Amino acid sequence: MSWLLKSSIGKKLIMSVTGIALILFLLFHAAMNVTAVFSEDAYNTICSLLGANWYAVAGTIALGALVAIHFIYALILTLQNRKARGNDSYAVNVRPKNVEWASQNMFVLGVIVIGFMFLHFSQFWYKMMFVELMGHHEVALGGAVVSPQDGAAFIKYYFSQTWVVIAYLVWYVALWFHLSHGFWSAIQTIGWNNTIWMNRWKVIGQVVATVICLAFAFVTIYFYARHYFCLGA
Repeated sequence: MSWLLKSSIGKKLIMSVTGIALILFLLFHAAMNVTAVFSEDAYNTICSLLGANWYAVAGTIALGALVAIHFIYALILTLQNRKARGNDSYAVNVRPKNVEWASQNMFVLGVIVIGFMFLHFSQFWYKMMFVELMGHHEVALGGAVVSPQDGAAFIKYYFSQTWVVIAYLVWYVALWFHLSHGFWSAIQTIGWNNTIWMNRWKVIGQVVATVICLAFAFVTIYFYARHYFCLGA
């Protein structure tokens, strides 16, 4: 078991498994958000089910642990790689042929993704689940008072602000690059690849990343456009 925590391949395996788990969560989250476009009541029902219930709290803790483990091991591997390169790490960084840009910038992309997660948590999780956990049933939102389970109200409020929309769209771009490379890289580390399937996994990774990020972007742009072109509806 110690090899899993100490060896380079063990650390990469942990990163791969946690990464795949986070991708599955993002697929669920994206599908949940799209629901708000077609039925705000259905979206609020989901928010109610995922409120301060014990299973939702347990899931949130597990999700936080996955993110923390994924980031910590990414940081460890990045520092180890730089140490191994020694003086070469200060040389001019020329991207080798057939090496993707995302591959060379996965850690930076990950930092951007996690950085924006704090913005997302402060706008949604903190004012929804956390408020409920504190025993409150109302929360101030843009001069109004709403229920922390009224997820549609939060989406409509935040995605009506231009700076928020721009920030989230930048986030989605960084997320796409991170996921499109991370997916097939995780599959490769786990060992589910061969000369035939490697290119297929790369395509599947790009499709999965595109579906997730387009779904998020669609919801963001939809509510922004609806606010400004449908009289603030």
